[in-house]
Amino acid sequence: MTDTPLDAQPDRRGGFFATALRIAGQQLWAALFAVILLTAILTTKLIWQPDWALTRYDALVIVAVTAQVLMLAFRLETWDEFKVILLFHLTGTVMEWFKVQAGSWSYPEAGVIKLFDVPLFTGFMYASVGSYIARSIRLYHIVLAPFPPFWTVVVLAVAIYANFFAHHFLPDIRMALFAATVLMFWRTRMWTRAGGRYRAIRLPFAALIVACMLWVAENIGTYTGTWVYAGQREWDPVRFAMVGSWYLLFFVSFATVLVVFRDACRREAWVPPPGT
Repeated sequence: MTDTPLDAQPDRRGGFFATALRIAGQQLWAALFAVILLTAILTTKLIWQPDWALTRYDALVIVAVTAQVLMLAFRLETWDEFKVILLFHLTGTVMEWFKVQAGSWSYPEAGVIKLFDVPLFTGFMYASVGSYIARSIRLYHIVLAPFPPFWTVVVLAVAIYANFFAHHFLPDIRMALFAATVLMFWRTRMWTRAGGRYRAIRLPFAALIVACMLWVAENIGTYTGTWVYAGQREWDPVRFAMVGSWYLLFFVSFATVLVVFRDACRREAWVPPPGT
């Protein structure tokens, strides 16, 4: 079993809803790891009993590890992709440790596979974002052009990551970081190929779409009580302002994944081949 490049799939003509369903299906396939985790979060919430020997959090760790092993075994992810996803897993876990200790959110259920009050499946949630980006670049043959010098992208990603910690002690510079993402990437178009045809979207818009998807996923997490924000009642929708945090986090994961997919970046403007 291996991934089928989406450009190898015929571009079936159809109405608006047929096209929308096809695109949604392709996006879900690219986000396979995240879909598995969200399904596990919902399913365990529905069926788990408090007197079971295995806690729900520990079961989610087992599901996440098993899914990752199977994706590698069936070549749904490459080893190079796994390396950068593992890096994002580690940076995400470190941020979880800090945020939980700072009181931003908590994990109220019991679990054995916990460290500093954080169940270790949480790192896989961050890894699923990296997995989605990496699989999308490969499956959609993404081209990013014109793309700024890679070192500037790394500096921006480090500044964003540092601000997630520093704003607890220093002035929050996220508005400046928002502006920086637009200034750096407004000219950058993300070209994707599916059904033999290329389509383009400005990178900040693509990041915003992904951020909205992550906000929906985050609401699933809080609805099931998997994690709880400070001051949140039994269930309140996550503040829509959190989309901004996910938007910035997209660029951290994006920079991490591009360590492997540097070939997707073009310094100059790029035009698809004729006929595509």
